[in-house]
This record gives sequence, structure tokens and C-alpha cells, in this order.
Amino acid sequence: MYLPAQFNCMNAALAARLQREYPFASLISHDDEGDPFVTHLPLHLEERAGQWVLLGHVSRGNAHARYLQARPRALVTFQGPHAYLSPKVYPDLVRVPTWNYLALHCKVSATLIDDATAKDQLLKKLIGDHEPAYAAQWRGLGEEYASKMLSAIVAFELAVTHWECKLKLNQHRPESHPAMHQGYHAGNDHDRALGEWMERLAMVPSKDAA
Repeated sequence: MYLPAQFNCMNAALAARLQREYPFASLISHDDEGDPFVTHLPLHLEERAGQWVLLGHVSRGNAHARYLQARPRALVTFQGPHAYLSPKVYPDLVRVPTWNYLALHCKVSATLIDDATAKDQLLKKLIGDHEPAYAAQWRGLGEEYASKMLSAIVAFELAVTHWECKLKLNQHRPESHPAMHQGYHAGNDHDRALGEWMERLAMVPSKDAA
């Protein structure tokens, strides 16, 4: 993605936090004709010996599993909060509107998982991310039903080979920040989330954020 230096976050902890707060991803591959093929799905992030691995699954009827098997290299994108930014935040009028947003892009290499036990373990990690209490209900569904559900999906691990994180929050225009904080605090969910990320960045030394 286009990544000006002032918005380029190379802080792995911040990038991982963005993924975990906004885990709903776009998984992008090529189909058999070479056209882009996109699946939208939640992914679980874990770190293994310093490398990121994303875990997820698709329906067995989704051709994406076949595309990943044939062409393991893919792209995963995560979109954080975003909002319009009015030029009213500046003390002068010679300004233009823009859009602030947070995004994480990961180049990945896929490995398919079709073993029932491994798929069950992967599902429990996703359950732990979003509704830990459901784990007991999943265990209580019965072996036959669980086996049927597991056979209906193809799971995978996506080893992250490279990532880029863009935090576009007008960092290079500090004269706008007081009005931005005020507007974000009074705004909608996306606005408030961007305000929280502005505060988060302000607490990180610039050399650590870059």
C-alpha cells in the first residue's frame, strides 16, 4: 500500500494490537483465471519464535481453500477505525479535507489443515478470541455433531512473511490535534476509536512508533 513515512508504523506491538482489536480480515488470492478472489473472515493471531501466524478457516464449499493449496502466497488486510477529517480542525483556512484510517497488510504463505483434532484446536482459539464461554457449549454438542461441523470446513495457517502497518492520524500536522481530539471525543464509535489511537501513539516514543 502507499505508505508515507509519517504514517508508517513499524512497531510490531502496535500492529498486533490493531489486528487483535479488528480481527475481521480480507484474504486475497488469485483464482484459476488469475483474477483476485477475496474472502472476508475473522483471523486469530499468534506469535511463534518471533514470527506471526494467522489462523482461520473457510467453508469446504469455498473455492478459496483450493486456490490457497495451488498458490499458497496471499495477502491479508485488516481495516481499523476510519473517519472523515474536516479542514475545520486547522487554525487557518488554506487546507483540504482528508480521511484518517488504520490499516494492516500482511503477505502470507498458507498451509492447509484438514486434520480434525488440529481443526478443533484452531476453532477453540477463535472461540477464545470472541466468546470464551461458548467453548463449553461446543464441547457439549456431541462427537457426531462436532465431527460433522469440522468436516464442513477447511482450516489453515497463514505464516506472515512481511507486514506493513499504516496509522494515518495527521501525525505531521500537530496544529490540528487539539481540535481533532475534541471532535473525536464527541463523535461516533469510529471517531472515539481514532481518538484513543491518537492518545496511544502519543505515549509511544517516536523512534519506537516508526
